[in-house]
Amino acid sequence: MTTHEIEYLPTARTLLTGRSMVESARWHDGRLWFADWGAAEVVAVDLDGNAEVVAAGPHRMGWSLDWLPDGRLLTTGDAITRHEPDGTTTTLREHGANEIVTDPRGHRYVDGFDFDFLGGGTPRPGWIDLLAPDGTSRRVAEDVHFPNGMVVAPDGSTLVVAESFAGRLTAFDIADDGSLVGRRVWAQGLGPDGICVDAEGAIWSQTADTFAHSGTPGVPAGACVRVLDGGEITHRVETDLPCFSCVLGGPDGRHLFLLCNEWEGIEQARAVQERRSARVLVTEAPVPAAT
Repeated sequence: MTTHEIEYLPTARTLLTGRSMVESARWHDGRLWFADWGAAEVVAVDLDGNAEVVAAGPHRMGWSLDWLPDGRLLTTGDAITRHEPDGTTTTLREHGANEIVTDPRGHRYVDGFDFDFLGGGTPRPGWIDLLAPDGTSRRVAEDVHFPNGMVVAPDGSTLVVAESFAGRLTAFDIADDGSLVGRRVWAQGLGPDGICVDAEGAIWSQTADTFAHSGTPGVPAGACVRVLDGGEITHRVETDLPCFSCVLGGPDGRHLFLLCNEWEGIEQARAVQERRSARVLVTEAPVPAAT
């Protein structure tokens, strides 16, 4: 990974506190939406910090959200669930997933892994599936080392996935039929989780030291950095709690939202969630969100 004259963003300010465990940041319909894993809720918050619980989520860690073209909400988890306008839910796919992303042509990708991460199971490589509107799917990538956040380049040509256990971002070319080909490393030496992409195709990702100083007063718990294809870092913002997910949004797309949680390991996750110490931070980014 290369670094040249890294520019630091303005200190992030607090938009929202008192949540349980915040993840899966999305900018949608004029608000920041996210998953609160501990509360099993989908929450939306405006730029004044006014929050609303908009839907129920699964009672587990490791789920995210997206929308169908008609505006209906999807959540992942033990299954992939479609939320109907009347508040009812429909199971779209029994086999669950972790993250979800849609490209400009409507290809919808989900990723996941088939071992008991929360229960201390032996890690195994994960996968990426292409999900059809009727819930059927086909596997388009394997041997992904704990697949996490995914983004699609602004021109729709490339999908990048965070391989958290490998500390890297991995890119694929998107074929016309949605297949993923031309696998390559985008950047290494990171600690990627929930990532986002800007209008120039750069990716905001967590750093490898995100959890290094968690709980140490006055010491940043980690940082998010803006990374170019090939690994060059151009910008950085530090956080006093580990950042689990980030997204660009706001009226001009230049607000960078950082979803931060205390972290003391999987075995202490429930205790941390009960403290309701999670924070949503926001700062200003140099390049707006991809549209």
